[in-house]
Amino acid sequence: MRCPLTPMTAPARRRHALVQVIGIDHLAIRVGDLARSKRFYDALLGFMEFEREWEFGEVVGWNNGETMFWITQADAEGRCHKHRAGNIGYHHYAFELATREQVDALYAFLLEQEVEIVDTPADYPDYGEGYYAVYFLDPDGLKLEAMHFVEKEKRRARIRRDRTKSAKG
Repeated sequence: MRCPLTPMTAPARRRHALVQVIGIDHLAIRVGDLARSKRFYDALLGFMEFEREWEFGEVVGWNNGETMFWITQADAEGRCHKHRAGNIGYHHYAFELATREQVDALYAFLLEQEVEIVDTPADYPDYGEGYYAVYFLDPDGLKLEAMHFVEKEKRRARIRRDRTKSAKG
C-alpha cells in the first residue's frame, strides 16, 4: 500500500508555497477518569505555571500563554481499551523547561505527589548536547517528559543572532 503523502523534491517545494510552523498550539488527550486526571493535571500543570482556562462538559484545558493542554473523557468503548505503550499512537509528550534545576524541582514535586517515575533525571548525550530529562506517567499510563536541552538553547540563540544580522543588512 502506498502512503498518500510522499516527500517533496526540491523543485516541487519551489513550486508550492511553504508553510512555516511557529509552534505547537495544543495537545489534547483522552483520559479514562476525567475527575482523577483533572486533579493530576491541575497539580502538575499548576506547578509548571499553567492556568486552567476552560472547563465545559467533559473537556478541561490549561494554558501557559504559549501552549494549551487539553483533556477530555474517553467514550465508553475507549475506556474498555487501556493505554498500552507500544501501540500505534501517542508515545510521550515532552515539556521543555528553562533549566536543569527546574527538571530537578519538578522531579522532587512528582515524588511528593507519588507520581510513577519511569526514568529519574539523567543526561541523555545520545539526544544531543545537554539533554537532561525525567520521564513519568499520568494516571492512565501515558508517558510524559520534562526536559532541558542546551543544544536547543544554542540553536535559538544562533537563529536570533542571524535574524538580527540580516535585519541590519
